[in-house]
Amino acid sequence: MNPAGPAKTEISLYNVANWLTAVRILLIPVVVVGLVQGGTAWRVVAFAAFCVASVTDLLDGRLARSRGLVTDFGKIADPVADKALTGAALISLTALGELQWWVTAVIMVRELGVTGLRFWVIRQGVIAASRGGKLKTLLQVVAICLYILPWIPAILRGIVMAAAVVATVVTGVDYLLRALRLHRAGTKEA
Repeated sequence: MNPAGPAKTEISLYNVANWLTAVRILLIPVVVVGLVQGGTAWRVVAFAAFCVASVTDLLDGRLARSRGLVTDFGKIADPVADKALTGAALISLTALGELQWWVTAVIMVRELGVTGLRFWVIRQGVIAASRGGKLKTLLQVVAICLYILPWIPAILRGIVMAAAVVATVVTGVDYLLRALRLHRAGTKEA
Protein backbone atom coordinates (compact mmCIF):
# COMPACT_ATOMS: atom_id res chain seq x y z
CA MET A 1 0.00 0.00 0.00
CA ASN A 2 1.25 3.45 -0.93
CA PRO A 3 1.56 5.63 2.23
CA ALA A 4 1.00 8.77 0.14
CA GLY A 5 -2.41 7.48 -0.96
CA PRO A 6 -3.63 6.00 -4.20
CA ALA A 7 -1.47 6.56 -7.26
CA LYS A 8 -2.69 9.38 -9.46
CA THR A 9 -3.83 8.17 -12.87
CA GLU A 10 -2.05 9.90 -15.72
CA ILE A 11 -4.50 11.54 -18.13
CA SER A 12 -3.44 11.22 -21.74
CA LEU A 13 -2.69 14.42 -23.57
CA TYR A 14 -4.32 12.77 -26.58
CA ASN A 15 -7.94 12.89 -25.50
CA VAL A 16 -11.13 14.10 -27.13
CA ALA A 17 -11.25 17.39 -25.22
CA ASN A 18 -7.71 18.35 -26.29
CA TRP A 19 -8.40 17.24 -29.85
CA LEU A 20 -11.39 19.58 -29.96
CA THR A 21 -9.21 22.44 -28.74
CA ALA A 22 -6.66 21.59 -31.46
CA VAL A 23 -9.42 21.57 -34.09
CA ARG A 24 -10.48 25.03 -32.92
CA ILE A 25 -6.92 26.30 -33.31
CA LEU A 26 -6.64 24.75 -36.80
CA LEU A 27 -9.90 26.40 -37.90
CA ILE A 28 -8.68 29.93 -37.08
CA PRO A 29 -6.74 30.34 -40.37
CA VAL A 30 -9.78 29.05 -42.26
CA VAL A 31 -11.90 31.80 -40.70
CA VAL A 32 -9.33 34.47 -41.53
CA VAL A 33 -8.77 33.28 -45.12
CA GLY A 34 -12.51 33.08 -45.71
CA LEU A 35 -12.96 36.65 -44.48
CA VAL A 36 -10.01 38.07 -46.39
CA GLN A 37 -10.85 36.31 -49.66
CA GLY A 38 -14.28 37.92 -49.67
CA GLY A 39 -17.28 36.94 -51.73
CA THR A 40 -20.33 35.07 -50.56
CA ALA A 41 -18.88 31.56 -50.91
CA TRP A 42 -15.77 32.44 -48.89
CA ARG A 43 -17.90 34.18 -46.26
CA VAL A 44 -19.97 31.02 -45.89
CA VAL A 45 -16.74 29.03 -45.45
CA ALA A 46 -15.59 31.50 -42.77
CA PHE A 47 -19.01 31.32 -41.10
CA ALA A 48 -19.03 27.50 -41.08
CA ALA A 49 -15.47 27.33 -39.72
CA PHE A 50 -16.26 29.91 -37.02
CA CYS A 51 -19.43 28.05 -36.00
CA VAL A 52 -17.68 24.67 -35.82
CA ALA A 53 -14.83 26.22 -33.83
CA SER A 54 -17.31 27.86 -31.45
CA VAL A 55 -19.10 24.56 -30.88
CA THR A 56 -15.78 22.88 -30.06
CA ASP A 57 -15.33 25.54 -27.37
CA LEU A 58 -18.64 24.52 -25.83
CA LEU A 59 -17.89 20.80 -26.02
CA ASP A 60 -14.24 20.52 -25.00
CA GLY A 61 -14.65 21.89 -21.48
CA ARG A 62 -17.78 19.86 -20.81
CA LEU A 63 -16.15 16.66 -22.01
CA ALA A 64 -12.95 17.32 -20.07
CA ARG A 65 -14.84 17.86 -16.81
CA SER A 66 -17.46 15.13 -17.24
CA ARG A 67 -14.98 12.45 -18.32
CA GLY A 68 -12.08 13.43 -16.09
CA LEU A 69 -9.94 14.52 -19.02
CA VAL A 70 -8.69 17.83 -17.62
CA THR A 71 -5.01 18.33 -18.49
CA ASP A 72 -2.54 21.14 -17.97
CA PHE A 73 -2.39 21.51 -21.76
CA GLY A 74 -6.16 21.94 -21.90
CA LYS A 75 -6.18 24.47 -19.07
CA ILE A 76 -3.77 26.64 -21.04
CA ALA A 77 -4.66 25.87 -24.66
CA ASP A 78 -8.44 26.20 -24.28
CA PRO A 79 -8.54 29.86 -23.22
CA VAL A 80 -5.73 30.72 -25.66
CA ALA A 81 -7.70 29.10 -28.49
CA ASP A 82 -10.84 31.00 -27.46
CA LYS A 83 -9.07 34.36 -27.46
CA ALA A 84 -7.27 33.56 -30.72
CA LEU A 85 -10.51 32.61 -32.49
CA THR A 86 -12.43 35.65 -31.31
CA GLY A 87 -9.46 37.96 -31.80
CA ALA A 88 -8.68 36.70 -35.31
CA ALA A 89 -12.29 37.18 -36.43
CA LEU A 90 -12.61 40.64 -34.85
CA ILE A 91 -9.23 41.86 -36.13
CA SER A 92 -10.01 40.56 -39.63
CA LEU A 93 -13.41 42.28 -39.67
CA THR A 94 -11.80 45.50 -38.44
CA ALA A 95 -9.00 45.30 -41.03
CA LEU A 96 -11.66 44.88 -43.73
CA GLY A 97 -13.38 48.05 -42.50
CA GLU A 98 -16.53 46.22 -41.45
CA LEU A 99 -16.19 46.68 -37.69
CA GLN A 100 -15.06 49.75 -35.78
CA TRP A 101 -11.55 49.46 -34.30
CA TRP A 102 -12.68 50.51 -30.82
CA VAL A 103 -15.11 47.55 -30.63
CA THR A 104 -12.27 45.13 -31.32
CA ALA A 105 -10.02 47.01 -28.87
CA VAL A 106 -12.58 46.92 -26.03
CA ILE A 107 -13.26 43.22 -26.47
CA MET A 108 -9.60 42.25 -26.83
CA VAL A 109 -8.44 44.37 -23.88
CA ARG A 110 -11.11 42.76 -21.70
CA GLU A 111 -10.27 39.23 -22.85
CA LEU A 112 -6.53 39.65 -22.40
CA GLY A 113 -7.06 41.49 -19.10
CA VAL A 114 -9.19 38.67 -17.70
CA THR A 115 -6.58 36.14 -18.80
CA GLY A 116 -3.94 38.17 -16.97
CA LEU A 117 -6.13 38.32 -13.86
CA ARG A 118 -6.55 34.55 -13.94
CA PHE A 119 -2.79 34.10 -13.80
CA TRP A 120 -2.49 36.78 -11.10
CA VAL A 121 -4.87 34.98 -8.69
CA ILE A 122 -4.11 31.39 -9.68
CA ARG A 123 -2.44 30.67 -6.33
CA GLN A 124 -5.48 31.88 -4.42
CA GLY A 125 -7.98 29.92 -6.50
CA VAL A 126 -9.98 29.83 -9.69
CA ILE A 127 -12.85 32.15 -10.42
CA ALA A 128 -15.61 30.13 -12.04
CA ALA A 129 -17.28 31.43 -15.18
CA SER A 130 -20.40 33.37 -14.31
CA ARG A 131 -23.72 33.34 -16.13
CA GLY A 132 -22.85 36.82 -17.32
CA GLY A 133 -19.57 35.52 -18.74
CA LYS A 134 -21.41 32.76 -20.57
CA LEU A 135 -23.92 35.30 -21.92
CA LYS A 136 -21.00 37.52 -22.99
CA THR A 137 -19.44 34.65 -24.92
CA LEU A 138 -22.75 33.79 -26.60
CA LEU A 139 -23.35 37.42 -27.59
CA GLN A 140 -19.82 37.74 -28.98
CA VAL A 141 -20.19 34.55 -31.03
CA VAL A 142 -23.59 35.56 -32.41
CA ALA A 143 -22.40 39.10 -33.18
CA ILE A 144 -19.31 37.84 -35.00
CA CYS A 145 -21.43 35.38 -36.98
CA LEU A 146 -23.75 38.21 -38.02
CA TYR A 147 -20.77 40.24 -39.20
CA ILE A 148 -19.29 37.31 -41.11
CA LEU A 149 -22.46 36.67 -43.10
CA PRO A 150 -22.72 39.28 -45.86
CA TRP A 151 -26.50 39.55 -46.13
CA ILE A 152 -27.35 40.41 -42.51
CA PRO A 153 -28.80 43.93 -42.09
CA ALA A 154 -26.32 46.40 -40.56
CA ILE A 155 -28.81 47.48 -37.87
CA LEU A 156 -29.16 43.90 -36.57
CA ARG A 157 -25.39 43.43 -36.57
CA GLY A 158 -24.92 46.69 -34.70
CA ILE A 159 -27.53 45.93 -32.04
CA VAL A 160 -26.14 42.48 -31.24
CA MET A 161 -22.53 43.75 -31.24
CA ALA A 162 -23.52 46.63 -28.93
CA ALA A 163 -25.07 44.11 -26.53
CA ALA A 164 -21.89 42.00 -26.75
CA VAL A 165 -19.71 45.03 -25.96
CA VAL A 166 -21.87 46.00 -22.95
CA ALA A 167 -21.78 42.41 -21.64
CA THR A 168 -18.02 42.30 -22.26
CA VAL A 169 -17.39 45.45 -20.21
CA VAL A 170 -19.80 44.57 -17.38
CA THR A 171 -18.44 41.04 -16.97
CA GLY A 172 -14.89 42.35 -17.20
CA VAL A 173 -15.52 44.72 -14.29
CA ASP A 174 -17.21 41.91 -12.35
CA TYR A 175 -14.24 39.61 -12.97
CA LEU A 176 -11.81 42.31 -11.84
CA LEU A 177 -13.74 42.81 -8.58
CA ARG A 178 -13.92 39.07 -7.92
CA ALA A 179 -10.18 38.70 -8.63
CA LEU A 180 -9.36 41.56 -6.24
CA ARG A 181 -11.48 39.96 -3.47
CA LEU A 182 -9.84 36.58 -4.04
CA HIS A 183 -6.37 38.13 -4.01
CA ARG A 184 -7.07 40.05 -0.80
CA ALA A 185 -8.45 36.94 0.87
CA GLY A 186 -5.38 34.97 -0.21
CA THR A 187 -2.89 37.54 1.02
CA LYS A 188 -4.64 37.78 4.42
CA GLU A 189 -4.30 34.01 4.89
CA ALA A 190 -0.62 33.98 3.95
